[in-house]
Amino acid sequence: MRPLDDTGAAKRQDSGLPLMDIRTPSSRQEPAAAEVVETPGPGGCWQCPSSPCGSRAQQEAEKKAPCPGLGLFYTLLSAFLLSVGSLFVKKVQDIHAIEISAFRCVFQMLIIIPCIIYRKTGFIGPKGQRIYLLLRGVLGSNAMILLYYAYQLTSLADATVISFSCPVFTSIIACIFLKEKYSPWDALFTAFTITGVILIVRPPFLFGSEVVETDKDYSFHVKGALVALAHAVLAAMTLVILRKIGTSVDYILSIWYYVIFGLIECVIVLFILGEWRLPHCGLDRLFLILIGMFGVGGQMFLAKALQIEKAGPVALMKTMDVVFAFIFQIIFFNDMPSWWTVGGSLCVIASSAGAAIRKWCQSTK
Repeated sequence: MRPLDDTGAAKRQDSGLPLMDIRTPSSRQEPAAAEVVETPGPGGCWQCPSSPCGSRAQQEAEKKAPCPGLGLFYTLLSAFLLSVGSLFVKKVQDIHAIEISAFRCVFQMLIIIPCIIYRKTGFIGPKGQRIYLLLRGVLGSNAMILLYYAYQLTSLADATVISFSCPVFTSIIACIFLKEKYSPWDALFTAFTITGVILIVRPPFLFGSEVVETDKDYSFHVKGALVALAHAVLAAMTLVILRKIGTSVDYILSIWYYVIFGLIECVIVLFILGEWRLPHCGLDRLFLILIGMFGVGGQMFLAKALQIEKAGPVALMKTMDVVFAFIFQIIFFNDMPSWWTVGGSLCVIASSAGAAIRKWCQSTK
């Protein structure tokens, strides 16, 4: 009699999410379920040791089956924690974005080092993959710094929405460097994203000079939008590098490179700029601690979600980041988004959701 199929094996997911430079343990395929030995389990019989009545493998699979919707709940919780962290970044205005990034790297390092020691992956990585790990660390850390800087320059909702253009740039960069197919659907999603960004930025040569006259902080708004767009490009390049690395490197090691090179870069730049200083207000110090804790918690819940749920539904639920950003902007900053921002947000969200649904449909075929 043939052994049971493994119902609990994890499938590798390929996610295209923005401000998420982390890979999950599910990128490695779990070993198949062990064959049932001749000794029957509880309730089994000697005549059919591999049948469902005596299979321990089936009982263990039933115990390990995740609760329906648990992965989406983890994604929602991750979006909430990361959005709250972004809110704290916006609240801390007298601390440079690079210093905030340094504090977050320190908190991540305190968690990653024990994980590396426990998993025995080493701190350097395979010889042939070190250059890609180095690029992943540098690009990922710069993407984080740019996102925090965008939060300080422009509104929370605008920066969050523009950062969601990352999947579009991922498709373009992957087509160039990894020779992945760029379909007409990808071109359509790109057009939607560009339209959304234009509606949010509202350049004067398209919307007239009265836009600049009515908005006193328009220069900061444009600068913040461009910085958020640069974050999306760097985050897309990071995702392409992670695709290139594949399963040859443990995901913990890729996070380690991101943390260590991010911290080194932040310290050097802060020393050159002379911006390193502790906040005078005790509340700002608390915000810095919470930014690090919520950032790590958001990444951990996102990684857990991708372990037990497909990438398509996770990407769709991840768009709740934008909803939380709008809510926080209205409640805590009394800043009502304009209709241009709402329209641009819908375009970007439609593009991101469409790309996620298309990839989801392709994976189920």
